[in-house]
Amino acid sequence: MPDDETQTQTLNRGGAARTPVGPPPPQLSGAAEAPAPWLLRLIAVGLVLAALNLRPAITSLGALLEEVREGLHMSGSVAGVLTSVPPLCFAVFGVMAPRLARRFGAGAVVCAGMVAIAAGLVIRPYIGSTAGFLAASALALMGIAVSNILMPVIVKRWFPDRVGTMTGLYSMALALGTALAAAVTVPLTGAMGGDWQSGLAVWAGLAALAVLPWIVLVRDRTPAPGQPAPARSGAASGPSASVSGRAAGASGQASASGPAEAPALRITRSRTAWGLACFFGLQATAAYITMGWMPQIFRDAGVSAGTAGVLLAVTMAMGVPLAFLIPRVAARLKQQGPIVVVLGLCGLIGYGGLYLAPAAGAWAWALLLGVANCAFPLALTMIGMRTRTGAGVVRLSAFAQSTGYLLSIPGPLLVGVLYQHSGGWGLPIALMAGLMIPQMVAGVLAGRDRTIEDEC
Repeated sequence: MPDDETQTQTLNRGGAARTPVGPPPPQLSGAAEAPAPWLLRLIAVGLVLAALNLRPAITSLGALLEEVREGLHMSGSVAGVLTSVPPLCFAVFGVMAPRLARRFGAGAVVCAGMVAIAAGLVIRPYIGSTAGFLAASALALMGIAVSNILMPVIVKRWFPDRVGTMTGLYSMALALGTALAAAVTVPLTGAMGGDWQSGLAVWAGLAALAVLPWIVLVRDRTPAPGQPAPARSGAASGPSASVSGRAAGASGQASASGPAEAPALRITRSRTAWGLACFFGLQATAAYITMGWMPQIFRDAGVSAGTAGVLLAVTMAMGVPLAFLIPRVAARLKQQGPIVVVLGLCGLIGYGGLYLAPAAGAWAWALLLGVANCAFPLALTMIGMRTRTGAGVVRLSAFAQSTGYLLSIPGPLLVGVLYQHSGGWGLPIALMAGLMIPQMVAGVLAGRDRTIEDEC
């Protein structure tokens, strides 16, 4: 099977051209005008900065969960609810992302998402109540949710010939941001006098920095791949018109073929789509349990708070190289089932180690669980490989991620309940290990060499 970049080139060339409303945009091939190099560099920087902000709201909280629980007088069950908020927000707000992108433009939505992340992170530590903390967290997670969905859309539109490379780049940045927040939140808190509010709020600065590159795209209205071009009332003017016109080539070709096929695509009839949604949901369950509870598991085993944060950082840091490697390997295989099984076995061994010797083998278990958590970039890669059209990519991405995040909501909550009522980590860890089995089954089903268009 050709790799993902070759597939994308084939997709962008396919389909009959549709006559747009207004002046025809130039295409990004042949003798036509391509986007300015400075603009592509700016968007690449924006992608990296945005990806760096897609997990610190979660992992910084995991590192300080005990302090937050004490400061807000939370029970274990309420803390479980708190760790279930990310997948809930991703499911609810992620569904809105395609519609918002059609109306306001993908760049404007990502820009607003970064603003929401910054606002939520700076507000939540100082609001003074559990309900307020949850609400401010939801605001930040709303920004993360819409940006999560639109990252592949931005890549496909502005870098149609480098999808694999750019996906690997922002996946690496996402893993780096995840690991960085886990590693330095506790030391930063100590450097600021041990104040957990300041230790959480400091991450708002990184989100504010990420707003800047996206400002240039706030007025850009060219459609995402697979979406119809909006009607134009007249010629656009100003810098946004230049940005919009030069970028329209990749999305224009995709939308030419995508909308014509979209009405016939009933994604809920596809076994592959359901398999991918279940795989995505189960890997998300494992990831958010890990980010929310793993430092506490190590702390309860006698590991210091700082070391527990570093161990979580090691787990997340495994995604930096593997997030770049796994998509490229997976794209060259006809079936991704073998990769799914290897990742699942690493998870089973890691959880077994946490159960038997959490402190003695802490570094080994952190590494193995980090490998297992790399099911996320594999799931993103399979979303692109299980479709033939731009419309299929958009629909499958929204369906798999939104449905998957809905499926992942009970996991972190159940871990909190089991921890509180059993008084230890035996049952929660057994639950985590048990979930690896259906994850491998769903991943093998989703990794078969077929597309959803063949099943719908």
